[in-house]
Amino acid sequence: MYAQQFNVNVVIRGEAKPCPLEWLDQFCMRNFTNAAEFDDTLPVADGQVETSFRLTPERFAEGLAAWLTQRGKGEGQPVIVQVTLSESKPKTAPASEGRSSS
Repeated sequence: MYAQQFNVNVVIRGEAKPCPLEWLDQFCMRNFTNAAEFDDTLPVADGQVETSFRLTPERFAEGLAAWLTQRGKGEGQPVIVQVTLSESKPKTAPASEGRSSS
C-alpha cells in the first residue's frame, strides 16, 4: 500500500528542520484533514512519511503547510513545507515473517 516515501521539512522563521512526527501523525489522520487522499499515509519518523502513489509531494506540502499555519505552528508566520521524494523505498516485511518454522 505504501509505495513511496517523502522527506518532509518545515521552515519556521527561516529555520528548516524535519517535521516533527507528532505533527505528521496528527495531520495524516482524516478527522483532522477531512481529505481522503491523506488516508494512505503512514508517518514513520521525524521528517518521513510513507504514502500511496495517489498523493504527490506537492499536494502533501500544500495541505500540510496550510494545516500547520492554521494551527499557529509558524509562530505567527506562514509555515513553509518542503517535501521531496526519498531515494530509499519503504521497507516491506519479509515473506516469512509471522510464520513459524516446523
